[in-house]
Amino acid sequence: MVNVQNVTFSYTRRTELLSNLSLKLEAGRIHGLLGKNGEGKSTLLKLISGLDFPKSGSIDTLGFNPVKRNPIMLQEIFFLPEELPQLTMSIENYEKVYAPFYPSFSTEQFNAYLKEFDIDNKKSMINKLSHGQKKKIFIAFGLATNTKLLLMDEPTNGLDIPSKGQFRRMVASAIDENRCLIISTHQVHDLDSLIDSITVMEKHEIVFNQPIEEITKKLYFRVAERDDKDESVIYGEDTLRGLYQVCENKTGEESKLDIELLFNAILSEKNKIVKLFN
Repeated sequence: MVNVQNVTFSYTRRTELLSNLSLKLEAGRIHGLLGKNGEGKSTLLKLISGLDFPKSGSIDTLGFNPVKRNPIMLQEIFFLPEELPQLTMSIENYEKVYAPFYPSFSTEQFNAYLKEFDIDNKKSMINKLSHGQKKKIFIAFGLATNTKLLLMDEPTNGLDIPSKGQFRRMVASAIDENRCLIISTHQVHDLDSLIDSITVMEKHEIVFNQPIEEITKKLYFRVAERDDKDESVIYGEDTLRGLYQVCENKTGEESKLDIELLFNAILSEKNKIVKLFN
């Protein structure tokens, strides 16, 4: 679905934002692209969708070179940016103008998603709504396009806690074997129990890229007593409930993945984590 090979990108000649970056993402999955602010997550999404062009390397998106911005490719990609467009039109008119660009767009689904987000009046002017309400409209529209590739950059920013739960349910129901969703975020806990694979960026590089089933096969997540001295422990965080730990899974026992704990473990003990998966 997406194949990035040895890509380098920079906005200026002196500073490389991405260097020799490679990544493969499959259809039928919700991919979480995680990293702190400024690591290049947004830039990577723009490169995949053809909004930015690599300085070197190659990108294959849906079988196309995104640099050429082939209309057949573009009608199968929807990109939700972190910074929303400023539109002085109603929700209804936005749909009339932009839905025709996406052959698989469903008005029925769009209405259902808006209703789930408690947005009932499509005549509302988008520019008069709060940031959170605007975000809901574009999420609903993006899901309703039914494009093969859906890219979302920090989609939960501006959403309250109930809306984040609605977002997770809607995204989970929208995925199928022919569709690929890439969700970029630095708020890793917002993707809990949603994503099928995890890609982590640090210092403008991809340092981790694994499916959930492989992660839970190699790692074990648990809460332990503070005096626990288990040698399988890779990383731990002290909390009021005890030690939250990421351990090497030597027994094959299943555990519930804690995305935030894994993310912190990768940043703190990158070499140990990466070694387990190589």
